[in-house]
Amino acid sequence: MSASLEQIDIAEQMVVVSETSVRDVSRSEHATVRIRPSRGWVALKLRDLWEYRELLYFLTWRDIKVRYKQTVLGVSWAVIQPLFTMLLFTLFFGKLAGLPSDGIPYPIFAYAALLPWTFFSNAVTNSGNSLVGSSNLITKVYFPRMIIPGAAVLAGLVDFAIAFVILIGLMFYYHVPLSTNLFALAFLLPLTSLLALGFGMWMSALNVKYRDIRYALPFLIQLWMFASPIIYPASLMPAKWRWVLWINPLTGIIEGYRAALLGRPFDWPSLGISTMITLALLVYSAYSFRRMEKTFADVV
Repeated sequence: MSASLEQIDIAEQMVVVSETSVRDVSRSEHATVRIRPSRGWVALKLRDLWEYRELLYFLTWRDIKVRYKQTVLGVSWAVIQPLFTMLLFTLFFGKLAGLPSDGIPYPIFAYAALLPWTFFSNAVTNSGNSLVGSSNLITKVYFPRMIIPGAAVLAGLVDFAIAFVILIGLMFYYHVPLSTNLFALAFLLPLTSLLALGFGMWMSALNVKYRDIRYALPFLIQLWMFASPIIYPASLMPAKWRWVLWINPLTGIIEGYRAALLGRPFDWPSLGISTMITLALLVYSAYSFRRMEKTFADVV
């Protein structure tokens, strides 16, 4: 409890400092800032997010420090989750069930998919619960509420980087050479982050009003994992039914990671569909979030 109160106090100080700097700038420009609820569908006000960018950095750093505070293994949990999941998948699905892996050793085949999946699932779960967990902060000071789920997603990039080191080790162990496809990660990682932000931001807004989301979200994430080509390749699905997998935006993203990391050809139609769905979901979630934002302080 004391650690939680300390975290809230630190976050409040960060918001006050950020607010003060914004007000100073506004005063120097002889501008008047009015905070009032909006009506209907509103503008995204991305300028506010830019003005509070330092707060985004501080909240992200806070989430990183709090995540492993008072833990015995610390940042090792970033590796344990995908590594042990890969070992279980290899034993039950690779050895016992004999699922195909497109000629790639099953451990690295599974881990290459678990790497983005673990980042996505943790980011969605943390961002989905972020507003409710910051209720004291939301009701006391003003700042763009999108920053809270955004910080939860950005904090997960640290875990991704740590777990990525294990993948490099597996590639050397199984003699999988690095290829120029690796540069595609510069596109795939932001795309995964935007998908996690869009879905997590939407869930966080709904979670404020409907607390059932807190219980439904882990179940939905679990179902989503089996609906994604993680333990099996997308090629396992018959060609005439493959469009069903493409509806899932993670299909193109996960197959894109495998292509980038393992030097395989990219499935451009699937990746294109994933990109369009991600952008559409992000825009819808942002507008829905802004529309519901005016009631957060009253409901949370």
